[in-house]
Amino acid sequence: TLVPAPIFCVEPISTRSCEDIDETALSYAEIKALCTGNPHIKEKMDLDIDVQRLRLLKANHLSQRYALEDQIIKTLPQEIARYEQYIEGYTSDMDRLKEDTHPNEDGFSPMEVEGTVYTDKKAAGSAILAACKAMTSPDPVPLGQYRGFTMDLSFDSFKREFQITLKGTTHLTAPIGSDIFGNILRLDHLLDGMEDRMRACKEQLENTKLQLENAKLEVDKPFPHEDELKTKSARLAELNTLLDMDKRDNELVDGERSDDAEEPDRSNSRDAR
Repeated sequence: TLVPAPIFCVEPISTRSCEDIDETALSYAEIKALCTGNPHIKEKMDLDIDVQRLRLLKANHLSQRYALEDQIIKTLPQEIARYEQYIEGYTSDMDRLKEDTHPNEDGFSPMEVEGTVYTDKKAAGSAILAACKAMTSPDPVPLGQYRGFTMDLSFDSFKREFQITLKGTTHLTAPIGSDIFGNILRLDHLLDGMEDRMRACKEQLENTKLQLENAKLEVDKPFPHEDELKTKSARLAELNTLLDMDKRDNELVDGERSDDAEEPDRSNSRDAR
């Protein structure tokens, strides 16, 4: 006959039990000292809390220092280099844009689409829509040139829209809709807004350089409570030594009492013989 295995019900540990586990356990000597009113115990308990708090503050201070060091060595210099590269690219592209923008009486610069140069805005816009309809893959394909920038046509499968990327030193992307004139207007806004983007990059560059200088000043600051931590840690070590001595004394006294309690048994044993 098979005997079913016993089922053991394990009571889950409550939140309060977990907190109790983390609490500092008092030794026999500490309990006795509390009962006798030993002031060292109260001082030790207060110092335990203070030292733990100060150590946590120091750990946070060191964590912030390591983060600042990482920013100083890697993150901020990389950002500065990236903004400087953007500014250099925008400067080059703005010169390109100025040189290759030749508007006609309608304010439209010639646009090349799939090898054909259009001077009429409506015709150029229609050629863009025709190129979109002829696409068989979402991957970018060369479309033509406009105001000194080459154009690539692609389809964003996630956004479900056609896009034109203007490529100079930098790359600028605009969505393409069904409006013939609206598409060209989007391209013009993208190119004409280059000066504003460069201005924003310059502001970000100056802000990042300021962050780097502030980080260099902050990283050298010592932990402000270092002296307090050393003093209290040293005093706590002294108290732990005193309490440990009390514990050994109590163990010695308890041991002597146990020896005394065993003496009558040995005497009775000799009398019996």
